[in-house]
Amino acid sequence: MRVDPNSDYYPLNSSSHKLGGESMNISVEQKGSEYQDTESEDELVSIDERSSVDVLSHDEDILGEEEELYRLLMQEKRRRDGTLASIKRKFFYLVPTGQSQPKIGKNEMEKQKMRKQRKKRREGKASNDVENDEEANFLTEIEVGVTTDSDREAEEKPKSSRRHTRFMRHKNKSKINFNKIYLTQILIFAGISLLLLVSLKRFSEKKDFRPTPKLLSNGTALFAQTTIYISLDGFRADFLDRGITPRLNIMREEGVSPLYMQPSFPSATFPNHYTLVTGLYPESHGIVSNEFWDEELKEKFKNTSPKAQNPKWWGGEPLWVTAEKQGVRTAVHMWPGSESRIMGIEPSFLDKFSFKTTLKDKTKRVLELLDKKGYEDDVDEDSRPQLIAVYVPNVDIAGHRFGPNTTEVWSTISDVDQMLDEIYLGLEQRNLTKIVNVVVVSDHGMATTDISRMIQLEDLIDLDKIEHIDGWPLSGLRLKNSSEIHEVFHEIKKLSSKNQNFEVYLRDENMPERYHFSNNNRIAPLWIIPKTGWAITTKKEFDIEKSKSKGLQYYPRGLHGYDNEHPLMRAIFVATGPSFPRTPSKRIKPFQNIEVCNIICDSLGVVPVPNNGTLRLPIHQINSQEADIFTEIPTDLDLSLTLTPPESQVATTTSSSIIVTSTATPSMNPSNDSELKSEFASKLSEIDLNWIIGKERIVWDWLKGKKEQLASWWED
Repeated sequence: MRVDPNSDYYPLNSSSHKLGGESMNISVEQKGSEYQDTESEDELVSIDERSSVDVLSHDEDILGEEEELYRLLMQEKRRRDGTLASIKRKFFYLVPTGQSQPKIGKNEMEKQKMRKQRKKRREGKASNDVENDEEANFLTEIEVGVTTDSDREAEEKPKSSRRHTRFMRHKNKSKINFNKIYLTQILIFAGISLLLLVSLKRFSEKKDFRPTPKLLSNGTALFAQTTIYISLDGFRADFLDRGITPRLNIMREEGVSPLYMQPSFPSATFPNHYTLVTGLYPESHGIVSNEFWDEELKEKFKNTSPKAQNPKWWGGEPLWVTAEKQGVRTAVHMWPGSESRIMGIEPSFLDKFSFKTTLKDKTKRVLELLDKKGYEDDVDEDSRPQLIAVYVPNVDIAGHRFGPNTTEVWSTISDVDQMLDEIYLGLEQRNLTKIVNVVVVSDHGMATTDISRMIQLEDLIDLDKIEHIDGWPLSGLRLKNSSEIHEVFHEIKKLSSKNQNFEVYLRDENMPERYHFSNNNRIAPLWIIPKTGWAITTKKEFDIEKSKSKGLQYYPRGLHGYDNEHPLMRAIFVATGPSFPRTPSKRIKPFQNIEVCNIICDSLGVVPVPNNGTLRLPIHQINSQEADIFTEIPTDLDLSLTLTPPESQVATTTSSSIIVTSTATPSMNPSNDSELKSEFASKLSEIDLNWIIGKERIVWDWLKGKKEQLASWWED
């Protein structure tokens, strides 16, 4: 039966096709107007001109269009449901509570029924095609001249696949959208969390970030925990027993002071001053000597060079940095390392080194800092510091120049004690003795030198083999050929058996463990360490035999840097104030200076960073069953004050700004003051003035070459 393509509908009520003796009836009653919604006139072709595959494809197209129509209807329905519900479904894929599913009308039900029927027919046809090869051949014959069904099916498979792909793409797109939204939410949350953490970290690192400390009043102002930390360079422990330090002796009686404090090795100024503010051994903080070679940097550290201020040299975290990071304001006056801006942080108040600064200036500066506004006012850049660290080099300078057992050094010690007395009187006037702690320390002691106690380095090793020499008066050697180090070591070791006034060590093999002086590449591989009071020098620096023949003396007259356990190298620790209740000196076990940093931190209420120290406040007495601790005054070479040197050493004097000429003593004890002056006068009357003039000239000649370097380092 031929179908009229112009008719309004397909009259397929009774049409049939016989296939292999069997018939397959297809009956569809549908108004033409309904089909006009989905089919154009071009699509209404004769059934005789269509293959079964065409019919199948036609049905699938209709099904796809109806599904698309259904999807559009649902989309429109969702749009009408409101923007809020749409957003909820977009983000959370939930059907809003109480919302009913779209209603399906009668026409929709009929369309769904037709879809099911067409699906069954397609499945039945596919089954018949597989079961009966003859039917497949017949289909091929009646479609001679036309593309075979199998070919068309092959062509139609991509179409079906594309529809499936579009469906899966839509499904995957929905999943991707969900994943994007979920990932975006996670990223936003993570970003906010990161910003909060960064803000908290920055806020915690601010100087003023810490709870308001406990405040004490002196009657006119509020003070937080405050400590004045003073270092007397070169002040040997037994100097306190000379009867010329009344203020320090009173502090010992009223506070805490062991009989001595042990410095770190080597007992030199820069290593020990940095240990005093870090609590680290020199091998740990990196300042291993006053002068040393850094193999990695290919550079020499020299304490008199401006380059020594570069923070790359200074390891660890000094006390003022720790305090500033915790909101405790600090003032540092001329302390070694304070000008280096270590870790990018400076003290709130920084005073650079100057030879022109007198002891009077130091006293004035300390009291001036205490008089700054405090917590009763708004805190700003000029507010009062809680830590005041002060470096006093006078005793060390006099000790190097004249030797430790001289009236010049005694006079300088008296002047320094007078400075401490003036500071203490200033605290009394301000009613601060029960509020402010005063801690006085030294970095090392001092030993007298003599030309009879000299070692010429050329007698021990060929200098042509040496690339660098570190650590005067010790000798740390770096060889040009490192493979020769054991050979050189054994040669020097043999010589030490004949001259027992020096020891030789390899850093990585036999360096004494108690020195804590091996775990750093800045430490030279080979060390010659003289006995205390001896000195090692090259002929270029000081020719021993020629000087002896001329009757000359070796300068400097006082040295340090030796074995840190030797009595002549002992330092002091004297502390008084609210954090240091009275404890007899003989009941306190002496300790090493690695402990001081933690003690100062505790006195300020600051949490110290990890270091080598373990001692904390309060400092406890020894066991009550133990006997008191005693120590003997160490013996040292004592030059006769009546000795007249050879005329070859007598010369015209040159004035020196380094010499401390003041002989004032603390005014709190007039009787001792007059006795001390009388003693000094009697001593001075016995001295040959010509010898003093000659000695001063020689000392000044030695220091002259050093002064410019010192000035260039300490002053910009």
